[in-house]
Formats: sequence, C-alpha cells, structure tokens
Amino acid sequence: MLRHLCRVFAPIQSQRNLKAAAVHRSVWSAASPACPGFALKPSMEPKLYQPPPEVRGMTSLDKEAFTQTITVPALRVPTGVLNKVVKSLRKSAIQRPGVPRVVQDKEQSSDFRFVLLDPNRVSSPSSFSEAEAEALRSFGVAEELQCYELRLTYDNLKSEEVLEAVLPQGQDVTSGFSRVGHIAHMNLREHQLPYKNLIGQVIMDKNPGVTCVVNKTNMIDSTYRNFKMEVIAGEENMVAKVKENGVTYEFDFSRVYWNPRLSTEHQRVVEVVKRGDTVFDVFAGVGPFAIPAARSGANVLANDLNPESYRWLQHNCKLNKVESKVRTFNLDGRAFIQGPVKQELPSLLKGNAGVHVVMNLPALALEFLDAFRGLLHQEEPCCDEKLPTVHCYGFSKDDNPETDVVKRASHSLGFPLENRCSVHFVRNVAPNKDMMCVRFRVPKEVLFSSAHEQTEPSGEPAPKRQKCEETTDST
Repeated sequence: MLRHLCRVFAPIQSQRNLKAAAVHRSVWSAASPACPGFALKPSMEPKLYQPPPEVRGMTSLDKEAFTQTITVPALRVPTGVLNKVVKSLRKSAIQRPGVPRVVQDKEQSSDFRFVLLDPNRVSSPSSFSEAEAEALRSFGVAEELQCYELRLTYDNLKSEEVLEAVLPQGQDVTSGFSRVGHIAHMNLREHQLPYKNLIGQVIMDKNPGVTCVVNKTNMIDSTYRNFKMEVIAGEENMVAKVKENGVTYEFDFSRVYWNPRLSTEHQRVVEVVKRGDTVFDVFAGVGPFAIPAARSGANVLANDLNPESYRWLQHNCKLNKVESKVRTFNLDGRAFIQGPVKQELPSLLKGNAGVHVVMNLPALALEFLDAFRGLLHQEEPCCDEKLPTVHCYGFSKDDNPETDVVKRASHSLGFPLENRCSVHFVRNVAPNKDMMCVRFRVPKEVLFSSAHEQTEPSGEPAPKRQKCEETTDST
C-alpha cells in the first residue's frame, strides 16, 4: 500500500553539520507522490541558491543577510555501503562549499546516513543515470528520495554568487583576479568601484591564503612599469613571495612589475638556452628570465631601469644562490645594449656558445631594436650561426599581429626580417590586443654595418599616463 509520510525532526547533530541542519524529511519513491518540497517544483530552479532581494546594492558586507533555507533531495544509505554509494553518486551529490555530502541520520542511527544530492541534477528517482540506478540496486539502497532542508549561509556561497547577488542587475560581475603570493590583484570597472571594499572582502574570505586585495587604478608609470594600486581589503603588506617553475622570488608588488600569467613563456625561452650560453636580459624586472637561465647553467647579464626592480633582482639572485652567475645593471635599456652588451659581444662571438638577448617590455621593446644598428661596426663580421638570437616582445592590435610585429621590428632594425624570423603568440591581454614574441638572429648587415649611425644612448620614455592595459603585461 502506497503511503506518504512527513515527519519533523529535531536538528540533533555535530557542530560540523550545524550549517546543514535538516528540518523536514519525507519519503518519496518512484511510485509514491512526490514530497511537498518538490511537488510544486517538478523542475528545480536553475540555481541552487536564490539570494534574498535585500542584499542587492549592499556596500558594507553583512554576512547574516545571505542566510537562506533551501530544499534538496537526499538518500538514506546504510553505513556499510556508504563509501561505495558516495563514490557512485559523485556526479549527483551536492557540491557546495562547507556543506557535507553525508550527514547524520536524524534518528541518530548508527546504521544509516543521509547522502545529500544536487537538486539541479536529481529531481526524482528517474533522474539517476542507468549506471547510478544499477549501483544503488546492487548496494541494496532504495531509490526513495527524502526532502531535506538545508540552511545555507554566507560561508556556503561561492564568491561569484555573493557578488552577483550584491551588484546591480544587468552589470558585469567579476570575481577574477591575479594571485601574487598573499596578494589578490584586481582590475575593477567603473560601475564596480562603489562596491570595491565589499568585493575585496569577499575575495579574501573565499580564497585561503589571500590576506590583501588590491585594485589597479587607471594610471601607470610607463618608465618603471609599476602601476598605481589601492588596497581595498586586508593588510597593507606589499612584499610578496611567489614560486614559479621551481624558483622563489620576493619583491614589493607595489613598486615593481610581476605578471603571474607569463610563467609558461618564461619557461619556454629558458628551455632554449643551453648550459654555457650567455643571456643578456635587457628589461629583467625581478629576474623571471635571468634567474632560471642562470640556474640552468647560463652566464647572465641582467638589467633594469627601475631601481626597485634592480634591488629585488639582486636579492632574488642571492635567494636562489646564482649571484655568481648573474651580473646586474641599473641602466636604460638602450644604454645597456650599447654599453655592456657591446663590450661583451666581440669575445662571445668568437666562441662556440650561444648568445641570447631577451627584450621583454612589450609596450616599447620593438623601438629599442635600433640600438643594434652598427653596434659592432668596428669589428670583423662573424658567421651567421654565431650571431646573437633576440627574443623581442611586443603588443599588437592589428588584424594580423604576426605581420605587424615583424614589420615594426624590421623598421627599427632598418633591415627586413621577413623569412628571417619566427613569431610566437604569447597571450591575449585584452580584446583585440595580443602579446607576441619575435625571434631572430641579429643580421650581420645590421650589427656590423658602418653605414648605420650609432644611436646615442637615451633615457627610456619619461613617465606618462596611459591606460593600464597598455603596459600591464610586460614582465
């Protein structure tokens, strides 16, 4: 005889399960009427959590305002097969921060537990896949769904759910950021600024280890490549410690530039450098190219115009025990090429080891290639195989970025590079804006030419204000 049961349970459970307190339970089998919580909603809401309307427009975080009770399906499972059932239902079980998938039977029975299910996946016993249904039958678990009421709190919500509930409807919601050690670096849009402190607090709450959240302002110093920022949540400690490709770096994030999205590119270039090669890093930053190259056995001359980058570059060389393999300089990029690079090249080109020049300042590096014109005009030309290999980075908004960067590099060198170089796509940094790397051997017609008048060393461009996206992805 079919029957429908509804019983009220007292929420007796451990402290761990208080957030998932069940208030009601009723039996729901394939042949019986659906339990009341689901009878009115044969198809569940598209989202598990529907935020209270009063949180919309909140600028000061009130965590209690997000508390809500929802109804989810559950299975009553014998403890003897509990682990096997949970494994079999891993796609259908509830996935929610801080919410256990398995909770205590309300009768405090040691023989049974409840497995909580995702109502967006399971709305009736027929929702189980064939494999899941077969597993339940083999374990002797009845396909009877229980209506289970969960109390969801702020702690059970994802960051995007909180921000979507708070920010004005119809506007972009962001929960994305770059992680630099303990610092979360965001780039908020204008309409998000009134909520910046709340956004920062949410990011900090939902990401263990983040103790400081900063927002990039729209003004940067193009000379030193460090952007202006403000702390929107947490401590004001800007000295970060990060590990990339097995190398540890420390630096003041507010005074140097660091891009965590370029770890793959750093590794790609370092892997083509062989033991005994020499690397000239023209815009070295805090050392993401220079230090791994030195660790791989290369001799490195690393330069950066920013005094803070130069200081942290030296610090990181010592930190990674490669200070004997890296000579550091605090010069303008062009002065570095026409000074230390020019002095070292003649003897290096007489040897058999490779020579690499890394120029990672995408906003400006292509313009510095003219420093190679006639650089060794007083020296005897060497064979092509010994010419230095340049890895030069540039941004492009052109429809054909490969052609664009080659054309601009050729213009700076005063020599055509078509069919004499390779171009590598690094990453997309903004809509219709790509970061590219053009790789080539410096043509001897450029390097040894006496027809090219040597460009006088000059300072890198004076500080100027421009949109962040123009130079935010430089190191």
